[in-house]
Amino acid sequence: MGQAMNELFAICRTHEIDDEQPRGFWLAVKGENGKAKPWPIVITRKGNRFFGFENACPHTGSRLDSVPNQFTDAEGHFLRCGVHGALFDSDTGTCFSGPCQGRKLTPVTLIIDDGDVCITGIDLAEEDGLDLIEEEVPEVEIEQG
Repeated sequence: MGQAMNELFAICRTHEIDDEQPRGFWLAVKGENGKAKPWPIVITRKGNRFFGFENACPHTGSRLDSVPNQFTDAEGHFLRCGVHGALFDSDTGTCFSGPCQGRKLTPVTLIIDDGDVCITGIDLAEEDGLDLIEEEVPEVEIEQG
């Protein structure tokens, strides 16, 4: 049985996300067949504000951090797709440079609860997805609209 849609699910503590240092997490959501499927997300922070996005570039669906140490631009101000170099605002998720300019990362609603960074409204699977071996992780499929 998955999480109830209105329950909070704690991902990490607020102090675990440094200002302008995005951090990726693996969760698991229920797929159409009811089986758990991996769901990569990224959390960013600006001061006391936290922002969450699906960790999938709208250009190809590849994870933004699919190339090690390429999660941000050199100054750490923007999210960067390591594959094609697209740059995204770390608070709005809007791409302002690169092949998907004008498109947005899919937002994930975050709630800060007593020092925890939480999500809600997502039908999570019991398995958390964190034990996936890197080679087994599929690309995230982006539906073209």
